[in-house]
Amino acid sequence: MRFLIFLLLTNVFFLSKAQAYIDPGSGSIILQALLGALAAAGATISIYWSKFKSFFKKDKDKKDKK
Repeated sequence: MRFLIFLLLTNVFFLSKAQAYIDPGSGSIILQALLGALAAAGATISIYWSKFKSFFKKDKDKKDKK
């Protein structure tokens, strides 16, 4: 495990600069991935938020009936 961490740190600190180019197609894919992740996170939060609210609403309804 230590050797793997050593290799990772060696690669990070001693690599030369990359002459990279991100074309518009790659930028578009990255943007779509980010927007998709945000949409999935929003859907997940809304689903669990409604479950969270209904859990406490049921508890409140039981107290009101007593």
